Parts: sequence; structure tokens; C-alpha cells
Amino acid sequence: MRTTAKLLIPFLLLVGAGCGTPSLLITPIENTNTLEEQTVEPGKGFSPGKVAIIEVEGLLVNARSGGILQPTENKLSLFTQQLDRARNDSGVKAVVLRVNSPGGTVTTSDAMYEMIREFRRTTHKPVVSSIQEVGASGAYYVSCGADRIMAQPTSVVGSVGVIFETIEFSGTLAKLGIVSNDVKSGSLKDMGSPFKPLEPDERAVMQSMVDEYFARFVGVVRSNRPVAEPPAADLTEYRKAAYAGIYSGRVFSGAVAKELGLIDQTGLLKDAINLARSLAGSPGAEAVLYIRPYGYGGSIYAESNIPAPRAQSTQIELPGASSVLPGGFYYLWRAGL
Repeated sequence: MRTTAKLLIPFLLLVGAGCGTPSLLITPIENTNTLEEQTVEPGKGFSPGKVAIIEVEGLLVNARSGGILQPTENKLSLFTQQLDRARNDSGVKAVVLRVNSPGGTVTTSDAMYEMIREFRRTTHKPVVSSIQEVGASGAYYVSCGADRIMAQPTSVVGSVGVIFETIEFSGTLAKLGIVSNDVKSGSLKDMGSPFKPLEPDERAVMQSMVDEYFARFVGVVRSNRPVAEPPAADLTEYRKAAYAGIYSGRVFSGAVAKELGLIDQTGLLKDAINLARSLAGSPGAEAVLYIRPYGYGGSIYAESNIPAPRAQSTQIELPGASSVLPGGFYYLWRAGL
């Protein structure tokens, strides 16, 4: 341990001195798993109550996220803890979901949707979804659990659909003289493998699962939203090239989404907060955020081993790192999909 410290100190001094390389300042910070309540808009009157703003942002996955030297967070874990905080605080009269996400995995999106529905049922506190830049696919699925959905006229909304993305390297490997051999327990154990073509029977299995998840998404929309478009008797109709309606997987502007019944009204985040105040009967409620700048944990979805806090740094984006997703089924919209 002492040897490592002796070697590390000169290195840090060298980096801090310059020598043509960027400097890095490491500051010790306290690691905490608790949420800090931060008032972002003061209330009015005596005991005004609160509107809790809860984030639904970024790629929605039940896994840690973050770049090199960045604090990481499990989106589902944080969402669970924030919702529980709002549930257990009698001062919280309503919740606003601040949505800015292209969606995520099928299971995480569905879990967050069900949590919102259960929160509304057990607390009777209204929930308003406020879509910012993007509220697409899984993020829109989550928003369907709210009492009302609001978006800006220019927000990207919709993308009702499912995608299973795979990639194949077999042709490239063959040119390099590389052969992949699998020892498997069943005929479909390796379906979707990047080392072999997707066979017709494998595609049929994957398509059946996509159709199952798609039917669930359509059901969520139909049961929660007054959409203008009647559902097709056969969901395969939505895969036809000429179809470009609500269930085609396309996105809409917030203005058009309102016309289609995908959202209730257009407006800014402050309008969504005021709507939540009105629904809760607390016109003077203050708006609060739940913040956990560092640390990780606090819910059943958190890992037990808490990593040490890391220094704040410029985020390093690896080219192409987000172009290929981990295997799985997604309620996700990405430009170009």
C-alpha cells in the first residue's frame, strides 16, 4: 500500500505541474446514499405543501451508467428511492415527472410505469408527466402511468413500438478464416448470436416476443390515453410500409401529439408544476428536487457494494460506444432506427 502511494504521489505532482497534459484535481468528498431535498421554487402561504420533481432521464435500464471517472447511478434504483421519498412524505401533495429520455429496456420501462400506477393508487397524490426534449418509446410508456401528460410543442413524443437489435459478424469472420463453434443444449440457445445468421425459425421466435411486448405497449396506450386512432384487429397491420400512424414506431412533435391524444396539453415545466398544484388542491406548494450527487444505493435495485466517490471530470465519450446496445428487447427511439 505504501509503495503504491510513493509511486502515485510523484505521478500526481507531474500531472498537476503540466508537462503538456491536462491537470486533474481530486477532492475528497463524503459518500452518501441518502437523498437531499432541494427547494427549486418557493411556496406561498402557511404550510404550503410540496410538489416533488422526479427525473425520468437518459437511457432507462436497470444497470449502472456513467463515464470514466464519473459518479454512476442505476436509473431504476434512483427512481424507486425518489418515488418512495415522495410517498412517505405527507408534505408532498403531487409529483411531476421531468421526462427527457428516448426510452430503454422493456422491463425497466414497464417497472417504472407500474410503480407510478401503484403510487397513485395507494397515495392518491396526482402525477403529471412533463416531457422536455424527448419523451419517446419507453419514456412515453412510463408517462402513460401519470394522470396527465404535458409536452412542449417542439418536444419529440411517441415512438410506440419495440425493437430487438442484433448484429452479425459471420461474413467478416469467414474472410479472416475464423470459425465460431457452439456447444449448446437446445436448438435455439444461440439465436441472435452475432457469429451466425439469424435463421427463419429464430426470427419467428424473436418476432413473436416483439409482438407480445408491442401488444402490451399498445394496451398501455389504449387504456390510459384518449388516442384518436382506433386499434387494428391485427397488430401485423402496423408493420406495413404504407402505415405511418401512432403505432408505427414514429415520433411526433408535441403539438401533433396533442392533436392525436398522446398528450393532454402543451406547456413548459413550470406549467406542469402549476397543473400538479391545481390537481392536488395546493396552489401555493413549493417545488422540490431529490438530489444524490455522489454515492449509490438506497433501494432494492441498488447493488450492495458502494463504490468510493470519484472526482468530477470532463466526460469522455468513446466514439460509437452507444451505437450498439446490449442484447435485449427495448422500448427505445434513436435517430436512424
